[in-house]
Amino acid sequence: MSLSTNELPLLEVKNVFKRFPLDEKLIGKPTQFVYAVYGVSLRLARGKTVGLVGESGCGKSTVGKLICKLDEPNEGEIIYKGENISKFSSREELNYHQAVQMIFQNPYTSLNPRQRIGRILREIFRVHQLCGMEEVEERIGAALEAVGLDAESYHKYPFEFSGGQRQRVSIARSLAVNPEIIVCDEPVSALDVSIQAQILKLLKELQKEHHLAYLFISHDLSVVYHICDEVLIMYMGMIMERGPVEKIFNNPSHPYTQALLSAIPIPYPNAKKERIILKGEIPSPTRLPKGCPFYSRCKRRMDICREEFPPVEELSAEHEVFCWLYSKNGIKSNGK
Repeated sequence: MSLSTNELPLLEVKNVFKRFPLDEKLIGKPTQFVYAVYGVSLRLARGKTVGLVGESGCGKSTVGKLICKLDEPNEGEIIYKGENISKFSSREELNYHQAVQMIFQNPYTSLNPRQRIGRILREIFRVHQLCGMEEVEERIGAALEAVGLDAESYHKYPFEFSGGQRQRVSIARSLAVNPEIIVCDEPVSALDVSIQAQILKLLKELQKEHHLAYLFISHDLSVVYHICDEVLIMYMGMIMERGPVEKIFNNPSHPYTQALLSAIPIPYPNAKKERIILKGEIPSPTRLPKGCPFYSRCKRRMDICREEFPPVEELSAEHEVFCWLYSKNGIKSNGK
């Protein structure tokens, strides 16, 4: 899937793997690994939002941490403006951390409860050594105003705010250093529905104003539909389907994507919708199957699904799926 000339990727993740040691021998050598991310690739362009969707534990947040350089991949590359971030010098890495910010899921635990908001926001300027003290105060005030908080917020503690206000503080902290990319890790899942709408509207306004690129991590497809331009469906650390948001929602192709979309509530009491209930066991993340990881839960599985990982198939422009059902070899489901 390629971007147009005007949308050359600001950041590109290329075939990234991440595994964590589970058991070790007496000498400290790992004997077993948990595979969190398995061959994930994606692109982020200026002014665009890419959604990363899947069940809890599928590796979404790990991808976000790898992009933010809070962890290192075991294999693969993360390319920022044409440069591999693993080869950055200390100064380049500091500049990268300024350009790539993160908004965490829980706005209370991501803010130091013992510090006032002003000191929390000043800290990021101290780390990056961006400007003098007078300009710091101006930029903090501008950031708070941009997220809809008044000047008095500067002197308050996090516990004095509501959940939505605390998340606005987190957004202000990310915005204050003029980033180019913001990784939004479940930024509204801990908030009430009415507050979710306000935060999503704020994120879209800030993106338009500052031409930001977002990686929006979520398990809530109804939220993803309203904010994302492109969606990647993730399962067991792997990408199952990717494409523009309209194509994914109007023509879900992978059986896993279809099951996820069937769980979205309909706001009409008399409307009927067939819910796809997934049955079967989830594979162990320490022993991934050699075939499709969704095989054990798929109603349309075939023998080849168990033996070989499906190739990528392009269904239409920029809409790709990893599933044997759409293989150009003409393989058909045996109805299992």
